[in-house]
Amino acid sequence: MGIHIKGGHLIDPANQVDKKSDVFIEDGKVTGIGKAPAGFKADTTIDASGKTVMPGIIDLQARFREPGLEHKATIASETRAAAASGITTLCLPPDTTPILDTPAVVELIHRKNEAAGFAEILPLGALTKGLAGDELSEMYELKQAGCVGVTNARYPVAHTLVMRRAMEYAANFELTIFLKPEDHSLTKGGCAHEGRISTRLGLPSVPEAAETMAVARLLMLVEQTGVKAHFCQLSSAKAVQMIHRAQHDGLPVSADVASHHLYLSDMDIGYFDANCHVMPPLRDQRDRDGLRAGLLNGTISAICSDHQPHELDAKLAPFCESEPGMSTLDTLLPLSLRLADEIDISTSQVIACLTQHPARILGLPIGQLGLGYQADICIYDPEAHWTVSPDTLVSQGKNSPFMNWELKGQVSHTLLAGQVVFQR
Repeated sequence: MGIHIKGGHLIDPANQVDKKSDVFIEDGKVTGIGKAPAGFKADTTIDASGKTVMPGIIDLQARFREPGLEHKATIASETRAAAASGITTLCLPPDTTPILDTPAVVELIHRKNEAAGFAEILPLGALTKGLAGDELSEMYELKQAGCVGVTNARYPVAHTLVMRRAMEYAANFELTIFLKPEDHSLTKGGCAHEGRISTRLGLPSVPEAAETMAVARLLMLVEQTGVKAHFCQLSSAKAVQMIHRAQHDGLPVSADVASHHLYLSDMDIGYFDANCHVMPPLRDQRDRDGLRAGLLNGTISAICSDHQPHELDAKLAPFCESEPGMSTLDTLLPLSLRLADEIDISTSQVIACLTQHPARILGLPIGQLGLGYQADICIYDPEAHWTVSPDTLVSQGKNSPFMNWELKGQVSHTLLAGQVVFQR
């Protein structure tokens, strides 16, 4: 099947393309940029005039609630939301039910996703059995089953020696280890950033040191073991500085940030808005600015959604008793694009943080539209304005703190391996 994407502005940071150019697709692959290949016949033509054409977004952290919590959301519902948001590839953490620590669970997820057919799911295998933190998982078997990395998600690892052995094991099989830096002895019971806001509201707090102490410990182990490590969802300016220094010293580390941490701070909790209850917590404005600075200087190379959909009741409890997490798939692209209007970063650099850089972190040949590459494509209207509301969120989870925000940039088409999986 031949597809001709006509008249769009192509932004492909991996190939340093930022110009008006047609794209030609055959058999799920990109076969022409600017000029049609010999003998090309278009079965479908997509008019992208006035729109931006970019590689499909790669989201390094999203939860679908299936298997185990299907009353919150499902693989089908959330990958449909991903497709409507221009996201073609998503990484799934292992804290599902059952835990993603055996090839059988990986196969279950693949079958569920194939039945849905909206996006590609890349599972992250459990670092330890049952995420219990005391016995290593069968990482090699998980890699063979299709896991692109290993992580213990937000579950603690019992001892530093266990983490060291896990890093050595992962390094031996060339697996990237995804680290959620958190000192659980300092976060226990906390639900808001330690500062003036949590004190005024009387909320149990989580100090910045809960993140920075964990980062320091993990960096020392990375240096000793040589494992390729990715730090997930940084929330503090100090942690960014520590990662920056480690990268300067040559350690094989990368980092990402959740889109909501680039906009919100603990001030947005207001009068106990449970939609702002996330972990790591929203920190102060200086931390938010430090995260933005880390994005500008390249310390943070990827922006993710950290999508966590919830049913309505999960956010109706008192702030600390509500379940943490936001529904953020639908807002990932427009919030990221908005950065180009607020800080000294270009649209191409923002798109690189959603495509090229996540692909490099995963070590996969995706996130670009070079000749012969899989045609995972997002087409969006950069001038389309829309308002966040329960009706405009495609995700089953409506727990968004961005309700009533007017955002700019709306996806019109999403292609997965050359197949149109979403069309507005």
